[in-house]
Amino acid sequence: MTIALLGTGLLGSAIATRLLAGGERLTVWNRNPERCLPLGELGAHQASTPAEAANQADWLITVLSDGPTTQSVLLDQVDRQLMGRRVIQIGTISPAESQALAGAVQERGGKYLEAPVLGSRPEALNGSLQLMVGGAPELVQEAMPVLSQLSQNPVHLGEVGSAMTAKLALNQLIASLTHAFSLSLHLVQQGGVAVAPFMDLLRSSALYAPTFDKKLDRELSANYSNPNFPTAHLRKDLNLFIASAREAGLNSEGLDGLAALLERATAAGLDPLDYCALHALTAGRTAAAEPD
Repeated sequence: MTIALLGTGLLGSAIATRLLAGGERLTVWNRNPERCLPLGELGAHQASTPAEAANQADWLITVLSDGPTTQSVLLDQVDRQLMGRRVIQIGTISPAESQALAGAVQERGGKYLEAPVLGSRPEALNGSLQLMVGGAPELVQEAMPVLSQLSQNPVHLGEVGSAMTAKLALNQLIASLTHAFSLSLHLVQQGGVAVAPFMDLLRSSALYAPTFDKKLDRELSANYSNPNFPTAHLRKDLNLFIASAREAGLNSEGLDGLAALLERATAAGLDPLDYCALHALTAGRTAAAEPD
């Protein structure tokens, strides 16, 4: 297979590394060309434009930051180079954006799958991402040689839109669980309760989620550097979930406070840090979390 990967950020570069390790012929492109250099050292060809990358590939994988960026790259820059090519869109966008992209790609003579993932760099590098697929069954089967390098069990959920819906539902849980645990941890500490016995109680209860321990040390030490999933992306995905929930007629008012809290992350300098940096915001006045 000849594959072009557009978007070599945190997740995209890890996916590219995995594909190169599997012996795939890979062309990469990123808006910031310097982010492609490490992949060039691993054997990837670096393209100067998305259209150049597409011209050399049978499969296009996009791992871009949001829906508008993905649309611009695929429809405005690759454009007619989509003819006869198959797209695997991994970046998290709204179901409606994904469906619109699928239609536009098909109008240009291409085929489109959405394939968002749960997991980050470590899972991408070892091929253990939880991968959801939305699209035509026959195209999913064609894509399996690519998808199975990234995930041990790719799950086909239905037509385009279904996988993005599931992805937003999962990422809402990431935001809500992280927020809930952060508040509880702060209150426990402010109340003079030792963290260790509190965690023992939590671990032995039905309330426990492994993500609590995954982020505990970071939150206790306020070390949010070297993120696998930055705060800015968590905010973006939560807002996408809220918009999709409202379009579906659901009452998502309970998430409005969390969304407002995450809006403060930019002024607090937390956007590029690990998403559990919202712990600095839930500290409230004790950490002077209010923006200037």
